[in-house]
Amino acid sequence: MSVSLALYEKAIPAGFSFEEMFAITHECGFDRFEISIDETDARLARLEMNPKAQNDLGELSRRMNTPIRTMCLSGHRKYPMGSMDPKIRERSMDIMFKAVDFAANAGIPIIQLAGYDVYYEQGNDETVRYFTENLRIATAYAASKGIVLAFESMETPFMDTVEKIMKYVDLIGSPWLGVYPDIGNLKNAAVLYGFDVTEELKRGKGHTFAVHLKETLPGIYRDMNYGTGGHTEYVPCIKAALDMGVRMFTGEFWYQNGQDYMKVIRESNEFLRNVIREAENA
Repeated sequence: MSVSLALYEKAIPAGFSFEEMFAITHECGFDRFEISIDETDARLARLEMNPKAQNDLGELSRRMNTPIRTMCLSGHRKYPMGSMDPKIRERSMDIMFKAVDFAANAGIPIIQLAGYDVYYEQGNDETVRYFTENLRIATAYAASKGIVLAFESMETPFMDTVEKIMKYVDLIGSPWLGVYPDIGNLKNAAVLYGFDVTEELKRGKGHTFAVHLKETLPGIYRDMNYGTGGHTEYVPCIKAALDMGVRMFTGEFWYQNGQDYMKVIRESNEFLRNVIREAENA
């Protein structure tokens, strides 16, 4: 079975060039590189690259046999589409349009969106309304560029389940908006709400473009290495995703100070390849 496994950018320490990160990704056995556009100034500044530089970045990744097929766009955590502050909403949409342009220029077909109406402020009916209005605009713009937007299942109640993601997918009703769930986050939600994580994953059937594979525990959503006592249900979740036709997966983990990052990345690839093989044979 043909499956594509990406390495999340933040598994590599900050400070490397793209060429170096592509080389690390390929050397450690991953098929693709997932670029991060988070809320830091340094990564948001990537959106200001000129179109030629963005195109050149995509060409470099493909030439090095480490294409970028997904973008993790978490910059909206700081600049959410549902903010009560009109200046923040304006900045949010500026980020959204520029991220879509970046993706189109670099040859990145999927942008993973963070499922927040707001993050650093209190949500209400107005933040939901602003979020929905701007999501409709964002999806139309992405569609005009041939770019898919897909929501990640998050750690906050606004969008921590596939059911909640699908509420907005159905509301917008566009083939260019879908689901890019995180099975580690979903497992934490399953503990919280008491549902079966694989059945929840299946709620996105026909709308799921890729899946994040991450180690979690209740209340812990990051900075865990694979196989270190987490409760993520890799094999049944990957099998459910495969049964739905999903073939793109991303290993989401972070570089932690003091760790041998090359060793961790290689071991992570081996762990993920093994659970994917188990799921394929299940």
